[in-house]
Amino acid sequence: MAGQPEHGRGVDGRAGPGRTSEAASRSTTRRGRSARKAPDALQRDFAPPARPDERWCGDLTEIPTDEGRFYLAAVLDLHSRRCVGFAMDAHHNAALARAALCVAIAVRGGSVTGVVFHTDQGAEYTGELFAAACRSAHVTQSMGRTGSALDNAVAESFNSTVEFELLRDHHFATREQARHTIAGWIDEYNHVHRSPWVVELLRDVV
Repeated sequence: MAGQPEHGRGVDGRAGPGRTSEAASRSTTRRGRSARKAPDALQRDFAPPARPDERWCGDLTEIPTDEGRFYLAAVLDLHSRRCVGFAMDAHHNAALARAALCVAIAVRGGSVTGVVFHTDQGAEYTGELFAAACRSAHVTQSMGRTGSALDNAVAESFNSTVEFELLRDHHFATREQARHTIAGWIDEYNHVHRSPWVVELLRDVV
């Protein structure tokens, strides 16, 4: 990857209305030819755990800019729905997914042994680079079925929120402008109580 991903962090978030965002509809999931699928430990059970750092979920979404494509990788804690770690870069790959995971681990104090991290089967998550990062941090991977947004509903809902609350009102001339705006938005997102939209969505899924 050219250069280092831009990192950020924030720490109860809102989720957008149960619709697929424009960015998410341009699917960023690219399944690797030799994909290593992890078992689905959640089975669409997105009920908040009793404590933080028990179950996380994550995904990548595209952020349009005049300079070209830009991607946001996010890690959400199902306990609070907060975005506990994120990274941004012009490249959609395992290094970006790993960067977001590393930020989340650092934000949580450097030790998250026993966390279950749930994603889709995108190549950035099934490859050895990301799997090795999970093993090193004693994080257990979990993956939903291919092509099923409901199997990763909280992450998909977060992507919809990015589209509904941020991208529809902003046009980014540069990636740097997008980076600063999104980082500020996530910080605000993490300090606002969850919207009833996510409650309705999860009631239908669980």
